[in-house]
Amino acid sequence: MKTRFLIAALALLAGVPALTIGVATGVVAADKPIATATGTGTVGGIKVPSANHPITTDVPAEATHRDITDDQKRVRNYADQPPLIPHAIRDYQIDLNINKCLTCHDRRNTAGSQAPMLSVTHFQDRDGQTLGTVAARRYFCTQCHVPQTDAQPIVPNSFQDFDSVLGHAQGGQK
Repeated sequence: MKTRFLIAALALLAGVPALTIGVATGVVAADKPIATATGTGTVGGIKVPSANHPITTDVPAEATHRDITDDQKRVRNYADQPPLIPHAIRDYQIDLNINKCLTCHDRRNTAGSQAPMLSVTHFQDRDGQTLGTVAARRYFCTQCHVPQTDAQPIVPNSFQDFDSVLGHAQGGQK
């Protein structure tokens, strides 16, 4: 019985600082003013500075990069690279019930949409068995395929494709 009482008392005391949070922390009690002139507040009787703290200052977000939506296929940078998405997909729904990508890229819909058909690999399960529909592991397209943007590389890239390393020109010997 004493132990239960002690635990309840400690739990109550642990909650007291939360009840006495000063104004500058962002939590407003009904009997507290919204701001203080000194830029400090109290938490559990301890003075806490609040003016110009990094967590409370507003910092503008970095500019996002513009999607390239010219519907031009891009050359792949390496073997087995998934193709980049050459069109806008901002509001595409891809979840367990709907995959907007399949309205154009499914093999039954490519004739009308003129979109490239999914690779046969998208219809194979992990055991290599070909299925009649898109395999579950390939259903969420944006796991591998990403939109093309105008972003510049974060780090320099000195990648060379196989042909340039061997000295071959595009379509023949150099």
